[in-house]
Amino acid sequence: MQDKHYTTTITVKQSPEAVFAAINNVRGWWSEDVEGSTAMLGDVWFYHARDLHRCTLKVVEWLPNQRVAWRVLDNHFSFTADKTEWIGTTIAFDIEPVGEGARLTFTHVGLVPDYECYDVCHDAWGTYIRGSLKALITSGSGQPNVGAAITANEPTLATQGDHAMNDTSFTTAFTVDQSPEAAFAAIIDPRAWWSGEFEGGTKKLGDVFSYRYQDFHYSKQVVTELVPNKRVAWQVVEGTLSFVEDKTEWVGTTIIFDIGLKDGKTEVVFTHEGIAPSVECYDTCSDAWTSLIQGSLKQLIQSGKTELIELAAPAV
Repeated sequence: MQDKHYTTTITVKQSPEAVFAAINNVRGWWSEDVEGSTAMLGDVWFYHARDLHRCTLKVVEWLPNQRVAWRVLDNHFSFTADKTEWIGTTIAFDIEPVGEGARLTFTHVGLVPDYECYDVCHDAWGTYIRGSLKALITSGSGQPNVGAAITANEPTLATQGDHAMNDTSFTTAFTVDQSPEAAFAAIIDPRAWWSGEFEGGTKKLGDVFSYRYQDFHYSKQVVTELVPNKRVAWQVVEGTLSFVEDKTEWVGTTIIFDIGLKDGKTEVVFTHEGIAPSVECYDTCSDAWTSLIQGSLKQLIQSGKTELIELAAPAV
């Protein structure tokens, strides 16, 4: 893992003006539980997620349709030895026109792999930026924290459970109003939500399929578990990643979808067992999975259709 600031990029068909407006609507994509104004140069505001995280931020750069930056003035984590790790860091959003749309580059300057919170914050930012903020820009509706509720990744800051803090896997989750049957039907049709080229079947126990994305990724997977409306699992039996030293990092890992009911809604918990923070591809793979699961798959379940996401080229 390189010693670098956390960054991720999304490209949308909407204008730079629409992207800029969404970024400044922090309550629309990060949390409804924000105190203070967030939309003008010099604004100071306060964010907190239960007893896990609270911080005070100031808008230090505000260039319409080009750039927004927040400086972290104060911070407290309940789950790290150094409770103040974010203090003095800068959260930046850079916008540039691309064709008829726009590209947004998000950078948390100062959030580096040496930080204890890096893995959890990396996954949480991926969910917020590539999931909730992108949804707000493209559809007008994000998935911010609501009141005491927080994102699927953040509860693990307190529970040390099987999600982001797990050192053997990557996990993310979401809930939808649709039925478990609708979620199951979407999951077993990865051609409808996972960008790339497929060969083979994906809908029956024992099916073998291959997946390829440009020159970066090839894998062959076997459907090893298929419990209708409850669970799907794919075992990776072959794999080549062009952008890491160990090209076979995916081989032997398992991709799992657990479906259940939570508070009257359908919950989908995605886990890639074996893709841990210690694995070289973790940053790239977790960002890609966040886009696919929180973006394409969730949208497919909710609306019956989705726009396949063009995944960002990994750094090599």
